[in-house]
Amino acid sequence: MKINRFVIITILSLGILLNSCQDHKEKNVISKPVEEVKKPNIVIIFLDDSGYSDFNPFGQQDIPTPHVQQLANEGMSFTNFHVPQAICSASRSALLTGCYPGRTKVFGAHGPNARGLETTFPTMGEVFKAAGYKTALFGKWHCGDQPETRPHSRGFDETAGLMYSNDMWKHHPVNPEYWGKFPIQFWENGKVTIEDVGIPEQKNLTKWYTEHAVDFIGRSKDEPFLLYVPHSMPHVPIFCSKDFEGKSGKGLYGDVTLELDWSVGEITKALKKNGLEENTIVIFTSDNGPWIAYGNHAGKTPFRESKATSFEGGTRSACIIKYPNQLKANTSSNAAFTSIDLLPTLCQLSGVKPPQTEIDGKNVWDLISNKESTINPQDYYAFSTGKNFESIMSGDGKWKLHLPHNYSTLISPGKDGSSGKYKTMEIELSLYDMENDPYEMKNVIEENPDVKDKLLGYAELHQQKFYTD
Repeated sequence: MKINRFVIITILSLGILLNSCQDHKEKNVISKPVEEVKKPNIVIIFLDDSGYSDFNPFGQQDIPTPHVQQLANEGMSFTNFHVPQAICSASRSALLTGCYPGRTKVFGAHGPNARGLETTFPTMGEVFKAAGYKTALFGKWHCGDQPETRPHSRGFDETAGLMYSNDMWKHHPVNPEYWGKFPIQFWENGKVTIEDVGIPEQKNLTKWYTEHAVDFIGRSKDEPFLLYVPHSMPHVPIFCSKDFEGKSGKGLYGDVTLELDWSVGEITKALKKNGLEENTIVIFTSDNGPWIAYGNHAGKTPFRESKATSFEGGTRSACIIKYPNQLKANTSSNAAFTSIDLLPTLCQLSGVKPPQTEIDGKNVWDLISNKESTINPQDYYAFSTGKNFESIMSGDGKWKLHLPHNYSTLISPGKDGSSGKYKTMEIELSLYDMENDPYEMKNVIEENPDVKDKLLGYAELHQQKFYTD
């Protein structure tokens, strides 16, 4: 018994000693500063009226676009990415707020001095700036042209570029007298630096935006940043700098495309040079499809119709996303999602608090990253043209229902900067099987009454929510 009692006492003493050491060890671990995970940088390159097939990864065969191709080789290409409205201001506002045009009431393309996007809708710049990000915008804003709705008042620390489309000037191909009343101004950090942008300045827009972007990256490598580069090109009138004139051998549009490809290369090189590549999300896409009325000054799409319609040629844009170690390089995805989903998805990836106001986009990172068995959290996606709600697609991208509406279809294209001629057509209630018919050629509504009824139900909900005024 004495031996046993001794053993028991010894064991208990050792246990107390071990616990004391463990407590001390844990206290030491807790007291050490926890290394903060660095937030990813975000770069969004947003082209204007670029055709789905303007670059090599998406069907370009006439000219090489090596830098966009390299971005695709290092990232993931998305062949089923959409915008909710295929017109400038509506598309940009949707990207920056995560909201449908029906919610923000930003429709079409606003002109000079317009109010644009109301300040009650937080922009991506405001959301990320509030979270400690350094923010910059170099390019075409087109979300408001009043003091409180210009980009330097909407969350962007540094800005440079135009407030609206570069065709809204005295050389407008259709209505020069009206647009000539409003000289295009070039803004930098809230001040006008060029009072009247002319042809010499237009030729340097792509170059200037790129130089600003590269400089910003070099000065911002020690803190997380959001860099938004919404190019003015290839929206008409198209121009390129002297270095690219005649370089493609395929006309001015080819030269403009080469310079945009160069711009992508300069931005990605700057990220690599400053050691930021591994921790930066790069998104490359366009605000909508090509403006085919301008013929040889417009891009190409294999899909039906083009800009300013709710057909795929207008709303489906080529998209590449690169995020090293998070997205598998040199891969492609046909997952359907839209620009309204980017804001909440980027917030999730960055640990940034999303807007406190109601938005329509959802976090689709599991879908983007091709996580197994992922279902899109969106029941549907709605598409509009101007103030008209026109079509709706199932969240999985399999089906698209066009409500009866009028649309413009091209009769004859223009040439060398002149606009072509359209005629007005009407589409009846039509259902398309997007997996087998992404070109929207065969109406299969009679064969799929259940799908029609389901999408009509979503359409009615969307109509009641946003279009009852």
